[in-house]
Parts: sequence; C-alpha cells; structure tokens
Amino acid sequence: MLFDAGNLIQKLARALTVAAVTLLPLHAMAATPDKPGQGKSVTPIFPPIAEERFRGEVAMIGLRELGYTVKDPKETEYPTMMVALSQGDADFTVHLWEKLHDKFYQKVGGDSTLVKVGNVIPGVVQGYLIDKKTADAYGIKSLADLKDPKIAKLFDTNGDGKADLTGCNPGWGCELVIDHHLKAYGLERTVSHNRGSYFALMADTITRYKQGQPILYFTWAPQWISGVLVPGKDVVWLEVPRTDLPGGDNSVNTMVDGKNLGFAVDTIKAVLNKDFARKNPPAREFLAHVQISAADESAQNLKMLNGEKTADDVRRHAADWVKQHRAQFDEWLALARAAK
Repeated sequence: MLFDAGNLIQKLARALTVAAVTLLPLHAMAATPDKPGQGKSVTPIFPPIAEERFRGEVAMIGLRELGYTVKDPKETEYPTMMVALSQGDADFTVHLWEKLHDKFYQKVGGDSTLVKVGNVIPGVVQGYLIDKKTADAYGIKSLADLKDPKIAKLFDTNGDGKADLTGCNPGWGCELVIDHHLKAYGLERTVSHNRGSYFALMADTITRYKQGQPILYFTWAPQWISGVLVPGKDVVWLEVPRTDLPGGDNSVNTMVDGKNLGFAVDTIKAVLNKDFARKNPPAREFLAHVQISAADESAQNLKMLNGEKTADDVRRHAADWVKQHRAQFDEWLALARAAK
C-alpha cells in the first residue's frame, strides 16, 4: 500500500479543525476576574406586576456585567415564587418583603432552603388612606372611625351602606392583613374589602376622586399611586387603634411620621436558592448590595403611568438608573468580583 502524504495531511487538518471548534467555546466561557460568572446561567423569578420589574432589570444588568447568562425571568405570585426558589426552579428574586412575606418564606423551609440577603428597598410603608376633603369635613383620623355607619356610608360606592375599601390582590400577602384588621377592629359590618386587579380598581378610585367623591383605599410606597394622590395634599393616612397583625407579632414597628399605620415598616430583600448561592458567591454578594431608594422606584413607576410602560421602556429606565449611579454600581461589582 502506498503512503498517501496528501491524504494524511488533509485528515490531520480536519481533525485539528474539529478540535479547535470544540475547544473554543470552553475557552471563550472560562471565567475571568472581571467576569466570574462567565459560563454560568442564572434564572430570575419576579411577580407579574409591571411596576416591580424595574428593580429586577437593575439586578440583571449587574449579573450580566459579572459574566452570567441571564435567562428570561419567570413570573408568578409571591407564595409560588418562594416554592420555585426553594426547589431550584429559579435562582433569585429581588422582591421579598421581609415582614409581609415571612409566612411564604418560612413555609418552604426558610433559611434551610433559601438565602435572604441585602436591603433592595428599605423603608417600605403600607396603609389606608382617604381623601383629605372628607377627612377634614368629618374629622376622620382613624380607620376605627369607620365603625360609625354614618361615616362608613360616605365611602359607599355600590349602595349597600358599607364603606368600599379598594384593597389588595389575593396572593400578595397584604390582603391577609387587611382582612385581619377588619375583624380585629370590629369593621366587618361597616367596611367591604374590594379585591381583584388592584391597578384597575385604583383607576376607578382615582376617577371618583377627580369627580369630587370620597375615596378609601389601601396602598404602599414605593409606588406611583402616591405621586398621583399625594399624601398630605390630596389624601391622608389613617391611623389604626393599635398594632394588631396576623400571627400575633405586634412588637414590630408600624409607626410612620408619628402615625400607627397598622402595617410593619418593611424592607424588600433579595432571596436566592441556597445551592445557587453557595455555588455563586459573586451573584450572592452583588445581590446583597443592590439598593434602590423608594423615591427612585416611585419616580420610575410614575414614568410608566405617564406612558413609558413597555418592556423596552423599563429596561431603558434601569439602564439610565445604573448610568446615574455608576460609581456606586461599580463598587457593588467590585465586592462581587472579590467574593469567595
């Protein structure tokens, strides 16, 4: 058999080409000091509330800069979100209210399956408000004033004689506190808790306000509602008679500007699947430092209300926020890159 040098060279060339193609992606995905997440993917999970997507987009920008491939976020309500994180069906969220959602967190194993870090948004407040005109005219200062059928009837929108409270979506956690309050303060006979699509209900509430009618509603901040119905100008917070929360933990702080609003002053935390956190110190460390002020998120939400509400708009808002806070953002990234 004759030795075919040309054929051998061609075979070797093909073999080297295949080897190079096979090895290049591995080399390209190798982690570097600036991109410790290179070659790894991360799956976020967020609630299906468009107004809360902004902080998630900020977090995803940082993870991408650390080299992670960030998958499309999953969306579900808070209880299911904690289940998904505990089971490894998602890796992180930046949407856990530490006090309000503690039951959801503990139910899936708490610290045994999850890692809770950082203070994504500190100083979150919730409570009940009415229009200032009605508050001043009738001297209404407390939610308990609605025990009086005559006062409650002022806020009746459907003719049944009971005050109609624009309340909280099922699955958010706040609906459980509202129901508890109505029972604890003896208001079940005079107040109806209207729940459903919160922002649709609030659109009707705002329309009634603009028509000069009395309004009663629940809200929280950060959020755009308080940019439209401004506390102290258009509306006033109602106090509660005493702190009375589901589960009996009434030692938490519920005071805001000298008023007992009845809800724990809360902090929004980042939560990671425990195994993911252990294997990804840079991601854990970055999420532990991400922080957005309530005022900044409220301002972004107001842009959405004014028409900038597409997914591209929200991503642009997040990119603009990072640009405006670049020095601070780079500090978070440096801490993440140094994490072990």
